[in-house]
Amino acid sequence: MDNNTVSANEYDDEIDLRELFGVLWSGKIKIIVITAVFAVGSVFYALSVPNQYRATALLAPAQSDGGGLSSALGQLGGLASLAGVSIGGGESSESQIAQEIMKSWSFVETFIADNNLEVEVYAAEGWSKGSGELKINEDAYDIESGEWLTEDSNGNIAPPTSWELFKAFSGMLSVSEDKKSGLVSVSIEYYSPQVAKDWLDRYISAINEHMQSRQVAKVSNNIDYLEAQIDKTSIAEMREVFYTIIEEQTKNKMVAEASPDYAFVAVSPSMVPEEKSQPKRALICILGTLLGGMLSVLLVLVTHYARGSDKN
Repeated sequence: MDNNTVSANEYDDEIDLRELFGVLWSGKIKIIVITAVFAVGSVFYALSVPNQYRATALLAPAQSDGGGLSSALGQLGGLASLAGVSIGGGESSESQIAQEIMKSWSFVETFIADNNLEVEVYAAEGWSKGSGELKINEDAYDIESGEWLTEDSNGNIAPPTSWELFKAFSGMLSVSEDKKSGLVSVSIEYYSPQVAKDWLDRYISAINEHMQSRQVAKVSNNIDYLEAQIDKTSIAEMREVFYTIIEEQTKNKMVAEASPDYAFVAVSPSMVPEEKSQPKRALICILGTLLGGMLSVLLVLVTHYARGSDKN
C-alpha cells in the first residue's frame, strides 16, 4: 500500500514537471519577447545615465603642535585646568572632529555659498566630454536669465533650499577613516572629472582653514581669559603660573597660524580621474535582462494556471 502511494506521488511529480516545462515551452514566444524588451530597455537606460567620476585623496591627521610644545602643554595641563583653561588632551582628536564637521550641514552650506556652487550642485545633469561644459537641467535653472525654475513646497518658484543643496552635495561626498592606520579617505563624485578634482582640493583646503581658525580663536580666548585673571589677582605665584600658561598658549597660537595644513596632510593628493566610477552599464543590462526573464516566466505560469482554475 505504501509502495503504491510513493509510486503514485512520484508519478504525479513527474507529470507536474512535464506539465511545467510544457507550459513554459508553449509560452516561449512570450518569454523571449518580454525578455528582449527588458534587455533593450535596460540597454537604453544604461546609455542614458550620465557618467560620473570620483576624485579621491588620502589624508593623514596633521600634528597641530610641535613635539616640544606638546610635552610642555602636557606638563602645564593640571595648572591650566585649575585656571579654567583647556589646552588640549582628554578630548576627541582633531581628526575626528574635522571629519564630523566635513559632513555637517553648516559646513557644506558655507562651502557651497563661498564657492557659488548652487547651480553646479543642484541643476547639473551631465557633462559634455567634447566641449568640457556641464549640462544644466533647463527645467530647474534658466542659464540665460540666471533664474531658478524650481518650486518650493507651496508650489512657488524658488531656488533650492539649504537642506536640498546639502542633500545633493552629501550624495557626492564620501568621508571615511581607516581605524587601523588612522588615514582618512575623502572623495567627491561628479559628472566632470576636472570639477570633481577641483572641488575636492577646495574642500580639503576649506576644512584645514576652518580647523585652523577654530584653534586660533580658542587659544585667543584662553589668552584673553588668563590676562583678565592676572589683573584680578595679587598673588605672585598665581600671576607667574598665568604668565607661563599664556606663553605656551601664545606658542600654540603661532604654530596654528603657521600651519596651512592644520587638520590634514595629503598622503596621496587628488588626481583627475580618467575612468568613470559609475554607472555600471554591463551590470545594469544583465540585471535588466534577468528581471525580464523572471517576470516573463512568472507571467506565463500565472496566466496558464489562472485559465485552468477558471475552467474548473
